[in-house]
Amino acid sequence: MSKHLTIEPTGQACGAVVRGVDMAESMSSEDLVEIRRAWLEHHVLVFPNQNLTDEDLVRITHTLGGIGDDPFFESISKHTPVVALTRRADETAPVFAEAWHTDWSFKEQPPIGTCLYSHVIPPVGGDTGFINQQKALAEMPAELRSRLEDKVGLHSAAVAYAPDGTYGEREQGSDRSMKILFSEEARKIQGHPLIRTHPESGHRTLFGCFGYILDIEGMTREEAQPLLMEMYEWQTREEFQYTHKWEENMLVIWDNRSVLHKANSGYDGHARELHRTTIKDNPQKYLASPAG
Repeated sequence: MSKHLTIEPTGQACGAVVRGVDMAESMSSEDLVEIRRAWLEHHVLVFPNQNLTDEDLVRITHTLGGIGDDPFFESISKHTPVVALTRRADETAPVFAEAWHTDWSFKEQPPIGTCLYSHVIPPVGGDTGFINQQKALAEMPAELRSRLEDKVGLHSAAVAYAPDGTYGEREQGSDRSMKILFSEEARKIQGHPLIRTHPESGHRTLFGCFGYILDIEGMTREEAQPLLMEMYEWQTREEFQYTHKWEENMLVIWDNRSVLHKANSGYDGHARELHRTTIKDNPQKYLASPAG
């Protein structure tokens, strides 16, 4: 390990706090490899006390694997891919993304990770939940796992981002401060195995959950829905979870291939703002397994 870098596990089902690195500066190859190893091992990395600009966030994302696109969000401006996740103190629209999910799992190539940097944090509530899907799979009852093996989940953004979805036409005229886009494109279907091998670590993991996963290939909806719900009830159990408590000027990077996440409410009357990018793919020069 780098002499100045410290990585402290959260003590929960996933997550670690990284200190001793200034993410506003270019990182050494040694630090990048160590951070990559920790990311694969702990799935969620927390970097407290970071003073980052949006330009820094974009640079960090490029270093980790390139900038992914956010098909149903509007970025801060046409000059940056950064998206602002905002909520005013007086906002009455429902809290965005308060349901377990994997970012953009309905894409042919979902982002491998997400970067989130905190600007304004409420004094109460507003936590982010994460669930370790490798741990959930490893501890899954054999009978349930046998019914999920070799099954392909059919993912779609329709429930959320189609015109008749949660964030579709019904939200027009609402007071939501975050700009969310909707489109008929959200109805496209993309298949991904329910259980797959993590491309970097080699560990088996669950991928996605009920919500974006609407059906299972080769099964009727009546057959698929109970199995998807049974999987959901197992994979979201409390013992697989890490609840992240935000502070201002904190960068969190999670592995979209091995965790579910969701936003939590509980901060009515307070503002909240975090800036977000997604990580597109694996940068080959920094690939390293936890074992090194």
